[in-house]
Amino acid sequence: MNTATNPLLALDGALPAFDAVRPAHVAPAITQLLEQAQAALETAVSPSTPATWLDLSRTLDVATDRLGRAWGVVSHLNAVADSAELRAAYNEALPRVTAFWTALGADERLYAQYKRVDAATLNPAQAQALKLAKRNFILSGADLVGAAKERFAAIQERQAELSQKFSENALDATDAFAYYARTDELAGVPPDVVQAARAAAQADGQEGHKLTLKLPSYLPVMQFAHKRDLRQRLYTAYVTRASDQAPGGPATDAPVWDNTPIMQELLALRHEEAQLLGYPHFAALSVVPKMADSPQQIVTFLRELAQRARPFAQQDVADMRAFAAEHLDLHDPQAWDWPFIAERLKEARYAFSEQEVKAYFCAPKVLQGLFQIIETVFEVQIRPDQASVWHPSVQFFRIERSAAPGQPPELVGQFYLDPPARAGKRGGAWMDDVRSRWLRPDTAQVQTPVAHLVCNFADAVGDQPPLLTHDDVITLFHEFGHGLHHLLTRVDENGVSGISGVEWDAVELPSQFMENFCWEWDVLKHMTAHVQTGEPLPRALYDKMLAAKNFQSGLQTLRQIEFALFDMELHGAAQPVQDVQAVLNRVRAEVAVVQPPAFSRSAHTFSHIFAGGYAAGYYSYKWAEVLSADAYAAFEETAAPDGSVNVETGRRYRQTILEVGGSRSAMESFKAFRGREPTLDALLRHQGMN
Repeated sequence: MNTATNPLLALDGALPAFDAVRPAHVAPAITQLLEQAQAALETAVSPSTPATWLDLSRTLDVATDRLGRAWGVVSHLNAVADSAELRAAYNEALPRVTAFWTALGADERLYAQYKRVDAATLNPAQAQALKLAKRNFILSGADLVGAAKERFAAIQERQAELSQKFSENALDATDAFAYYARTDELAGVPPDVVQAARAAAQADGQEGHKLTLKLPSYLPVMQFAHKRDLRQRLYTAYVTRASDQAPGGPATDAPVWDNTPIMQELLALRHEEAQLLGYPHFAALSVVPKMADSPQQIVTFLRELAQRARPFAQQDVADMRAFAAEHLDLHDPQAWDWPFIAERLKEARYAFSEQEVKAYFCAPKVLQGLFQIIETVFEVQIRPDQASVWHPSVQFFRIERSAAPGQPPELVGQFYLDPPARAGKRGGAWMDDVRSRWLRPDTAQVQTPVAHLVCNFADAVGDQPPLLTHDDVITLFHEFGHGLHHLLTRVDENGVSGISGVEWDAVELPSQFMENFCWEWDVLKHMTAHVQTGEPLPRALYDKMLAAKNFQSGLQTLRQIEFALFDMELHGAAQPVQDVQAVLNRVRAEVAVVQPPAFSRSAHTFSHIFAGGYAAGYYSYKWAEVLSADAYAAFEETAAPDGSVNVETGRRYRQTILEVGGSRSAMESFKAFRGREPTLDALLRHQGMN
C-alpha cells in the first residue's frame, strides 16, 4: 500500500480522516509507526541524547504520540463501527502494539535516562510528569530482570488479547439476540419504543416488532411492558449474555460467547503480575497510583456506606412488595418484575411517569441547554465545527474562549458527539481522547485537545427528533464532565494535562459533578421543549421529578456497592479466583436486599473491570461521588436567590480543578477549591440518606 495515502499516517497536526480509514490501512500504518517509535527509543537511550526533559520529549514523545494517536483511531473505530474486517485488522495489530508499550514502560535504559533528569530544571507540570513517569516505570516492570521481565511482558500481551475478546463476546452476544414481538405483547410499552421496534423489524424483513438487548430497546420493556412472560424472556437473555447459562453450546450449532474462562485467566494473570512486582494481590498494586491508601481502606469505606444505605434499601423493597401485592396482584415478585413495579410505584407515588417526562427532552433542545450551562459556568463558547466522521449521526464542535477586544477567539478544544445506539457499537457511554493539550517540543506550538463523547441513546423515529429519558440526560452531562476535564485544561505537558495523570479514583469527580445540573430548575427550563407542543417542562412536573429524585436511592447505592465490593474481593484474594460466580454470590448475600435468580451471570458482561480499565477500581464511582457532591455543595452555597449559578464559583472550580488536570494531586486540587478535605455529608444529603 502507498503509505502516502494512508490516513493513519497523516495525523500530525490534523484531525483523523475517520471516513477514509479502511481495515487495510491498519497493518501497514501500525508497522511503520512501530518501527519509527522503536528507532526513536533507541535514539533516546543512546549516549548522544542528553538526559533533559526537552531532549527526551523531542526525541521519543513525538514518535510515540504519533503511534498512540493512530492506534487510538483504530481502537475507537473498533468500538463504534465494528466489522469483521476491522476486528481482524485490530486483533492482528493488538499484540504488536501491546508488546511495544510494555517494553517501553519496562525499558531499564529509558528509566535510567529519566532518573538522570534534573527535576530542579523543570516547571511544576514537568516535575509532576517526571515523578509519575518514574513511578510508572516501576509499576511497568522496569526493575524486573531476566525471566521475570519476559514473563511480565507476556502477561501484558495476553491480558490485552483477553480483554479484547471479553468485549467482543459481550458485543456479539448482545447483538445476536432479537425477539420479534406481536403487537398484543407490547401492551404498556411506550409508543416511540414500539414504533422503533416496528421499523427495526421491517428493516430485517420480519413481521412484528424487533426487541433487542440494547438498552434503548431493553429497558423500556422491563419498565413498562405489562406482559410478565415478555419481561422474563428479555431479562433472562440479558443477564445470561456471554455466559455458560446462555443458549447454545457444544451440542448445538449456536455460537458460544462464554466469558467464564476469560475472566478466570485474566484474574490469574493480574494476580501473577502483582506478585512479580512485589505485591500480595492485584488490589494492592492497583491502589498505588490512586487516592486511596490501601484496599482495606476502600473495603471499609464501601461497607460503611452500605451500612448507611441498607435501611433505606430495605424500606424501598418493602414498599415495592406492598404495592405489587395491593395494586398489581403480584405476591411473589421475580427479578424481571422489579423494574416494572418500581416504575408503577413511582408513577403512583409522584403522579408522573418517565414517559411523560421523556416527551420534553428532545435531544437537540437538551444539547442546546447543556451547551448553555457550560458556556455560562465555564466562560467559554461552543460552536458547530467541521470534521470527517465515522457515522452520519456524529456531530463535531469546537470550544472557544473570548480573547482581547479586536482579537479572534482562542480555540480551547474540539469534540465529537456520537449519541445513538446501533449494531456494531459497544454498549455504554464513555469519553476518550483523540489528542491531549501539549506544547509540542517539535513545533513549539500548543496542540489543542480533542475528545470523543459516545453514548447509546434511542435514535430518531420518523420525523420526530430523538427523545431522551432523564437518565439519558444525566448520562450525557456525565460524559461531558469527563470531556470538560480533558478539554478545558491549561496545562501544556501532555502527561499531566486534562485527565492524564489524574488519580483513577478521582477521575469521576468532574463527570459526577455535572450530573447535579440535571436537577436544577434554572437549567432544565432552558433545555426542555415538548416534542409536540414545544412547551418547556412545567414547573409542577419538575417539582414531582425533584420529589422523586431520591426514589430508591438506597437500592441504587447498594447496587453500586455490590459491584465495587465484588471487584475488590476478586482482585484482593490471596489466590487467583476460579469461581467468579461464588464470589459474586457471597457479596450479594452480604450487601443486596433482593437476590437475583441463580442463572444470573451479570459478571460476564462487567466490561468495566474485565475490559475497561476499572479492575480493582470500580469503587472509584462512589469514592469520587463524595468529592463531586461536596464540590457541588459550593455552588449550592453561593447560588443566587433565583437558583442561578454563581459564575465566580464556576471560575474557581474551573481554575482549581479542571484547568490543572493531573499536574498536582487530586486532593491538592480539591482543597484549593473547597479549602478543606471532602466529607461524606453532602453525598448523603443529596441522596436523601442523611
